[in-house]
Amino acid sequence: MMPTLDTAELPADAVEVGRVGDAWGIKGWFKVVSHSATPEALFSSRRWFLLPTERGVKTFAGTKLLRVMEAKEHSGGIVAQAHAVEGRDAAEALRGARIFIARTSFPSAATDEYYWVDLIGLDVVNREGVALGQVKELLSTGAQTVLVIAYEELDEAGVSQALERMVPFVAVYIDKVDLPARRITVDWQPDY
Repeated sequence: MMPTLDTAELPADAVEVGRVGDAWGIKGWFKVVSHSATPEALFSSRRWFLLPTERGVKTFAGTKLLRVMEAKEHSGGIVAQAHAVEGRDAAEALRGARIFIARTSFPSAATDEYYWVDLIGLDVVNREGVALGQVKELLSTGAQTVLVIAYEELDEAGVSQALERMVPFVAVYIDKVDLPARRITVDWQPDY
């Protein structure tokens, strides 16, 4: 039984942070599958915006507002309880829903810490001012995070090719992240 949730407009700065997993218990709690190893945004925001699952059975359409009562860590995962989600059936009806939170609701990052979503799209240049491309995505390799930088290069026939280069996001290679200027300066050469 789908809970009665308010229809909402997805904020312009909404970031997908996870999805609803299985029901947890019989009182309407549900598991949350976070897209981040550090899910502080899920814990700090009490207003989650839901969009239907991209695969499988859709139990609702449009954007729904989920008013979260509590979200907490439990046995290495995350569980949450929300208003209007009463009972196991209501929690199961939300399974697979994509969870979005307004970027303005994220907790402030510490000095020299950045949310990945803030780095995507930034221009990357080296110390000599040579443009290396734009941050397309970030990868976690376990030991470190890596910037995936998209750029274009002409092949021998003069045709533009979309390529990628990877730069470890560690202090030895990253000189400066300037969010207002939308630029990252790195100690990296185009032929590495």
